[in-house]
Amino acid sequence: MSEHSEKGAGPDGLASALLEKGALKSDWLPAFNAVPRHLFVPDVIWPGRAGMNRQDDRVIRSEDPDTWWEAVYRDAPITTQWDDGTFTGPEKGKIPSSSNSMPTMVFSMLDALSVEGGERVLEIGTGTGWNAALLSHRLGAENVYTVEVDGASAREARKRLNDAGYDPVSIIGDGADGYAEGAPYDRLIATASIGSVPRQWIEQTKPGGIIVAPWGPTYGGEAVARLVVSGDGTASGWFIGSSAFMRLRDQRVKRTHVREYLGGQKWPADGTRSVTAISPESVGDWPVMFAIGVQVPGAFPWAETYDDGSYTLWLRDTAVTSWATADYEKDREEFEVYQSGPRRLWDEVETAYLWWEKQGRPGFDRFGLTMDADGERVWLDSPDNPVPVRSAA
Repeated sequence: MSEHSEKGAGPDGLASALLEKGALKSDWLPAFNAVPRHLFVPDVIWPGRAGMNRQDDRVIRSEDPDTWWEAVYRDAPITTQWDDGTFTGPEKGKIPSSSNSMPTMVFSMLDALSVEGGERVLEIGTGTGWNAALLSHRLGAENVYTVEVDGASAREARKRLNDAGYDPVSIIGDGADGYAEGAPYDRLIATASIGSVPRQWIEQTKPGGIIVAPWGPTYGGEAVARLVVSGDGTASGWFIGSSAFMRLRDQRVKRTHVREYLGGQKWPADGTRSVTAISPESVGDWPVMFAIGVQVPGAFPWAETYDDGSYTLWLRDTAVTSWATADYEKDREEFEVYQSGPRRLWDEVETAYLWWEKQGRPGFDRFGLTMDADGERVWLDSPDNPVPVRSAA
């Protein structure tokens, strides 16, 4: 670390920013001060940007200590692994697979756990170990269990935790399974997103316990769910804010290339043409993507962009049976659509969008999630008002 970096505002500046935002509450401030973020960030990183799923190119601490330090103490996520460790740089890989999360998100989710002290917590996704260290300081390491599927990441995180003086129970395993040997837990927190709450998580959490996890449909859009577990084995609660986490490996969706949908033909192949007054721009923000994705399961979008600012919005289903395109051009009032397959994907998306508009364009804070004997469902304003599902996955 350079002299300049060591003397920078660093932790104090980040703490002030987080306190001002309301993300870091006074009860978590001692843990923040005792567990500096830089102890849990590897020497090779890809700095992120606040509120965006974008990374800068690789930064190596020994080569550029000032940039490394500034990235660590900026309120932004830091990618620490690409493509499950197969890509090492110097630019960016295809899929980020591990990170040190945005501090605002870290402390907002810890606050949502509503701990008082002494609770037993299961963390899904050790990552770099920072979250486990914060929990260990607050609750005692003997009360913290942390599961990481990537063996190399788990071992590196365990060393960082031990070097910082913490020794939580660290497990290499599939987070979707939880960790039955340490159950039951008072709290469960996931640092990887899910599209369905694993039944094991509910079974391993005590009645009255809390599960905090990022949840999002295949289509896109994601928010943190805060669920309370009941004695009858159900769990229900509200979404408490937008999020953008890497997917739990057990729940990743394979996204087949568009050429596989066209059957060797050139676009538009056998697609049926129509026009729509709904702009592709209208269906691209995070909250509306969430609302669409809940209603249109098993489908996902991709934008093919062009130099003039126009683009083609591709829609595909995970079963590789159906596709649709909608062409966006600035200042147009109608947009050309092609659809093919048993699912009319643009029609489904358009219907879902119009439902969202009719409900008053709700944000994440009006949605909730329930898991019970009937399965998992997202609701609007009340558990008695489930969001409609337009098509089977």
